[in-house]
Amino acid sequence: MTLTHATCVAIGDIGILIRGPSGAGKSDLALRLLDDGATLVSDDYCDLTLDANHLVAHAPDAIAGKIEVRGYGIIDIAHKTPVRIGLVVDLSPKEQIPRVPETQTCVVEGIEVIHLNIDPNTPSAAAKIRLITQMVAATDSTNPTFRTDTQ
Repeated sequence: MTLTHATCVAIGDIGILIRGPSGAGKSDLALRLLDDGATLVSDDYCDLTLDANHLVAHAPDAIAGKIEVRGYGIIDIAHKTPVRIGLVVDLSPKEQIPRVPETQTCVVEGIEVIHLNIDPNTPSAAAKIRLITQMVAATDSTNPTFRTDTQ
């Protein structure tokens, strides 16, 4: 099990791992997704494991069901855990994001996962995540991740 600095939400059965440095907007973006029907998995840190060649996120016991609302504090919220990761989102300033990236995947813990690099401050950030998650779900209803070291 690997403790990872990331926030994770689920849209349906697909986990979205949101990575970025402290203060980048992980929790804020997660709140926008939650407001549109996503479910919290874990805020700020996730335990990542491998299960049947899938990357799986779990909420650490100490923070399960808690999310930071900047300007208010930590609140309790419904959550689900574990969840298979189908999308990794990295938060970056828009100047650092290529319009058409060379690759649309990344490798986490030896598992290749669909990847999206976005600026969390753009109004369309949550919509982009929902759109790519719909594409992931349509591609493989069981989750598109796979081990890269077995191919």
